[in-house]
Amino acid sequence: MKIAISIDSACDIPQELKKKYNIFTMPYYVMLGDRECVDGVDITTEDIFNYVKETGVLPKTAAISASKFRTYFEDILKEHDEVIHITLSHQMTSSGVNAITAADGLNVHVVDSKSLSSGIALLVIKCAQMVEEDKLTASEMVEKLNGMTSRVQASFLVDTLTYLHKGGRCGAVALIGSKLLKIKPKILVKNGKMEVAKKYMGNINNCLIKYVEDTLSGNNPEKTVAFCTHSSPMDISEQIYQKLREYGFEQVYDVNAGSTISSHCGPGTLGILFMNKE
Repeated sequence: MKIAISIDSACDIPQELKKKYNIFTMPYYVMLGDRECVDGVDITTEDIFNYVKETGVLPKTAAISASKFRTYFEDILKEHDEVIHITLSHQMTSSGVNAITAADGLNVHVVDSKSLSSGIALLVIKCAQMVEEDKLTASEMVEKLNGMTSRVQASFLVDTLTYLHKGGRCGAVALIGSKLLKIKPKILVKNGKMEVAKKYMGNINNCLIKYVEDTLSGNNPEKTVAFCTHSSPMDISEQIYQKLREYGFEQVYDVNAGSTISSHCGPGTLGILFMNKE
């Protein structure tokens, strides 16, 4: 059986891995005012941040429709027997439900990652390894992937709550408090939802180092793959990359978040993502 692996563009995964595993991607669309842009094609995170700075208006992202998914899946199935599509958490978008609707009657299996960004990429790697081993059916792979979602450690530290506030993901009081006290919240993805897990105060770089130390000590990583994923170029990312290598991760990827994720978290956001042991 020839099995294709598919994602949406909320999955922040390096191009080298997409190419290595022949990953198919369904892009989200990002609206900058009246301009409709395709994530990963004709928009950059710099475009987004400049737009917000100039207009004060947050970009909009819309769920991918079932009809678009249907056409997309049918095209993949022209050269593959089955598709495993791993989505952005269904708690964060209706795209996942739309993908399930589109998959009806097709050899398409939809997996709710219950995560975002490079948290999805961790499951993609696991899926790709199973496809390469060719020992399980697609349904068996999906069952295993569903069992792995709770092991994904996905969190990030944000420099500003402005974007999350504009997107309705934090209150005005929290926004004012973070500005006055220079609070940098750690956002943790748990059970498919985002929650504030901890708050740091002070310089963003100092907060990031402490966040990384706390996250590593508070988990039980399997130390195979880790992602250092950020929404904008940050000098500190190299230091964190080295910290993850020194901790013992065999492979560490430094990744620029795509437009879909960056439009919601804003500049100066950085996260470390890895799988915990069973």
